[in-house]
Amino acid sequence: MLGAGSPLPLGASITPGGVNFALAAPNAEAVELCLFDSTGRHEQQRIRLPAFTDGVWHGLLPGGRAGLVYGYRVHGPWAPHEGHRFNAARVLLDPYAREIVGTYDGSDLFLGHDPADPAQRNTRDNGAVALKARVAAPGGAAAVPGHARIAAGDRVLYELHVRGQTRLHPGVPAALRGTYAGLAEPVVLDHLQRLGVTTLSLMPVQHRADEQRLLAMGLSNYWGYNTIGWFAPEARYWSGRAGTTPASEFRAMADAVHARGMELVIDVVYNHSAETDEFGPTLSLRGIDNALYYHLRPDDRTLYANWTGCGNCLDLAEPRVLQLVMDSLRHWTSALGVDGFRFDLAPVLGRGADGGFDPRAPFFAAVAQDPVLSRTLLVAEPWDIGPGGYRLGEFPPGWLEWNDRYRDTQRGFWLRQGRDGAAGLGDFAHRFTASSAQFAHHGRAPTASVNFITAHDGFTLRDLLSYEERHNLANGEDNRDGHAHNLGNNCGVEGPSDDPAVQAGRTRLQRALLAVLLLSQGTPMLLAGDELGHSQQGNNNAYCQDNETTWLAWIGAQEPGSEAAQLGAFVARLAALRREAPALRSTRWWPAEAPEGAAGIHWLRPDGGPMQAGDWHGGTALAILFGAAPGNEGDWLVLVNAGAEAVSFALPAGAWQCRLASDPALDPGTAPPAARTGVVEVPRSSLWIARMQAPAAQRGARLVAEP
Repeated sequence: MLGAGSPLPLGASITPGGVNFALAAPNAEAVELCLFDSTGRHEQQRIRLPAFTDGVWHGLLPGGRAGLVYGYRVHGPWAPHEGHRFNAARVLLDPYAREIVGTYDGSDLFLGHDPADPAQRNTRDNGAVALKARVAAPGGAAAVPGHARIAAGDRVLYELHVRGQTRLHPGVPAALRGTYAGLAEPVVLDHLQRLGVTTLSLMPVQHRADEQRLLAMGLSNYWGYNTIGWFAPEARYWSGRAGTTPASEFRAMADAVHARGMELVIDVVYNHSAETDEFGPTLSLRGIDNALYYHLRPDDRTLYANWTGCGNCLDLAEPRVLQLVMDSLRHWTSALGVDGFRFDLAPVLGRGADGGFDPRAPFFAAVAQDPVLSRTLLVAEPWDIGPGGYRLGEFPPGWLEWNDRYRDTQRGFWLRQGRDGAAGLGDFAHRFTASSAQFAHHGRAPTASVNFITAHDGFTLRDLLSYEERHNLANGEDNRDGHAHNLGNNCGVEGPSDDPAVQAGRTRLQRALLAVLLLSQGTPMLLAGDELGHSQQGNNNAYCQDNETTWLAWIGAQEPGSEAAQLGAFVARLAALRREAPALRSTRWWPAEAPEGAAGIHWLRPDGGPMQAGDWHGGTALAILFGAAPGNEGDWLVLVNAGAEAVSFALPAGAWQCRLASDPALDPGTAPPAARTGVVEVPRSSLWIARMQAPAAQRGARLVAEP
């Protein structure tokens, strides 16, 4: 017999009197709590929740305790044309589940509708195979909830996949490879710290269900953008060690990251669920209260708004849905130690009943006033496929945004000169200085621009320079999926090449792109494996490849002198240079035109003269002088040449010590070179970075004059 219990908190909560169950389903007629054995296969008891308060069904199970496996059967009308898809033959997963039992296998037993007639209920019972929740023991809130830990100008993001990062790592114990525990291994965190990474950005780690289409092909949604359990860490990344749970192992990993002084950000999917479209499975929200949780099309409520391209959209304009999202975010922050979030397809989170995007939508207002979440790092993917879905620069102050225009401009500038997609000096300079047209408003800082050349979605850096066409046949979609507009440059050969000239060209461009990324104003983001030269063999949409296509190959990465080791050392030097030079990571907007002799950025032609209006159109070479004030020790100079030939640059007055050159032949390495005056020749497709030195009389240094 259940007691009335309480409508709050939602989910299953251990109390002194037992376990309280609460489920938001205002349109339901009744809710049954179903108790199962520890395997989740055998239903042992079915009890109606006795109380209904403000749209929440609730009850207290006396003597209930942690480890109890349960699900819900929700009663109500089957009326898809009205938005209702209740089916008591379906056992449903609690959306507040902290731990999930079972696996979705794509079978028809998970469908709420009759597969032969979608207008009718599926009357076959799926209790034995349905996803269920396990009541979790209280884990205790973090002593200090997760929060942004790194100064905005110092942050260097590193996007990684928990499984792919360590699945092939020889330094990680075999039993821990591909797990949360594996990511926490010292050898893994040592590597990231050597690179200069401050912030780990994990691809989705919330519990997912793979699409039926992928399961039928023997594939899975490896990237994980198909969430069904918003409070539960994905169990596939758990080592299974005795005495641990997915949540405890995740928390231990977060603690290990924090012990290194680094931040932990996770990619979250609150824009849609794994239940996909009207032909998809009924796993949780659809059967609990379809009309409450989802945006339904006003012209036909049997159908879902699909601004995500994934079949459905959660309706955060509904208070109970907003509550689900906010409670989930607070759980990951307070219980699991997460410091921030990257929001997939973030415009959906700000769409109202009419489908329009509003940066003052309830979700953004709720986060801004929340005493915990407002202190976390908030990153938006600022586009979806809905009406007016491209929203770069339109998120609230305090948010960061992935800047795909930075990506496309740098690719166009360095890789496409003389070809379609080429970018000129004006576009380059605008993106190099944090895209002020998009972000310099409402008090937003340059660091709001998350700059990247590559991300999980698209080519790796090595593939960007080895392929110009996608090679995605392994995905089972006849090579139709993935971006067709990649702005790559294969250096004359599609795919791997043993030609020394091709290899040298790829190395030169690889280093140039990494250099410009870490020298640009804004927040840089590296893609995991780019520092190793990782290739996906031309697959630019490897979302379903849980294999060596996506697992990072660490062989040789730790061997001194190997290509991977040299590239990693180059990235580490770039990050160190960024830390050394406040001007390169300024959190204030530079004036567009600094008067001669004043602090700021000075844009110069290769001949040393100031750039004029006509110089910005086209062109491939310029000098960037910036710092406290021209001619002062500590000023910095960046020479940029994206052209096909070497360019001679007249150095500004003074003595300049080269700190790094992206062309290997010109790079001084870690040995400090002699200061330079006069003229410097910068090879094709490369950058040269120098710092002003004090006068020779003060330093006793040797100057080398160039003719």
